[in-house]
Amino acid sequence: MTVEFHPEAYEEMLESARYYKEKSEGLGGDFLAAVEETKDRIQQFPDASPIERARVRKRFVSGFPFTVLYETEENRIFIAAVMHQHRRPGYWKHRLRH
Repeated sequence: MTVEFHPEAYEEMLESARYYKEKSEGLGGDFLAAVEETKDRIQQFPDASPIERARVRKRFVSGFPFTVLYETEENRIFIAAVMHQHRRPGYWKHRLRH
């Protein structure tokens, strides 16, 4: 199954990595590695995560206050957001295709 990030989701992931890099050397890389690990787990077990709403599932990023929100399709996983858990809920809804 392929994984595709919405462009805004990818950018928010990079912005967060830059923020963490400025906070502490190496922390930005740790954040990106944690998101990559989360993506890999989603890819291995796409239906294992709880449903956030409708067809959107959520998986927490280990060690960081972030959640990956995604939809599964026949041959693809679509990541709609790499969301800070204290950010305004639902800001990412316009990114969904359905």
